Amino acid sequence: MRAFLIKRIFQMLLALIGVSIVVFALMHLVPGDPVRVALGTRFDQDLYDSLRADLGLDRPLAQQYVSWLGGALTGDLGVSFRNGQPVTQLILERLPATITLAMAALFIALLVALPAGIISAVRSGTGLDYAVSAASQIGISLPDFWAGVMYILLFSLTLGWFPSSGYTQIGDGIGEWIRHIILPAMTVGLISGSIITRFVRSAVLEALNQHYVITARAKGLSEWQVVRRHVLPNAWIPIVTVVGLQLGFLLGGVVVVEVIFAWPGLGRLALTAVKDRDFTVLQGSVLYIAFMFLVINLLVDVIYARLDPRVRVS
Repeated sequence: MRAFLIKRIFQMLLALIGVSIVVFALMHLVPGDPVRVALGTRFDQDLYDSLRADLGLDRPLAQQYVSWLGGALTGDLGVSFRNGQPVTQLILERLPATITLAMAALFIALLVALPAGIISAVRSGTGLDYAVSAASQIGISLPDFWAGVMYILLFSLTLGWFPSSGYTQIGDGIGEWIRHIILPAMTVGLISGSIITRFVRSAVLEALNQHYVITARAKGLSEWQVVRRHVLPNAWIPIVTVVGLQLGFLLGGVVVVEVIFAWPGLGRLALTAVKDRDFTVLQGSVLYIAFMFLVINLLVDVIYARLDPRVRVS
């Protein structure tokens, strides 16, 4: 297990370095001069040259990359071109909002997807299966911005149950925190749940067609005992895969939903950085998102190895 873990961590670090090179190169290919944008109407050539020197933009790109990567390894992602704040501080300020939204959305997704997918597979070919499949297809097809607006119109403006926007920390009161997070979490969670439902159904249905299930039924076990003891343990790997991908996607920030609900997450931070040509903030945000995906993939690999020891030798 130790060798397997070391190998996966080494692969993750190589991938992260590759991502950092791509991100840094793409940021410098984007049109626009961030220093000119930062100066605005206060442009002065001497001030412009001085600011470029202070930010290290007058050096060759290779030197800029090495300097940026060295800082990133120590947690220093540079400073914002727009307001001079450390990028790491900006990301850490948005991190709690992103994590809480991702966890709440994933909880809703699993709450819907696991029972719906299992029941749909066990009752395959029945009206219930068709209803679940149709509902999941509708959920996948719905644009998140449209769903968010509909939830605001119904639950906020019409019924008045939840606020239409804003963010409250959990320390300010669990009741207010739930009221503010429920609509954005539903918007993202029900769509993710629709995706996960289809994978759960497919994984359970494949396991149900294996020979060991026929043997278990021949022993007189009930259908739900067969599912619980034999089907689910063998269906977890593809389910864990899609759940991990969805969690990585959510932890990267859901830009449209964060904008609709005025949620101060990482997706909104990255969008603001794009509009302001704030390259250091955008680089740091994208690098963090890539890092989170790689960490989630590492955790999924570790769970694979626990669920199926054969994975460790692959």
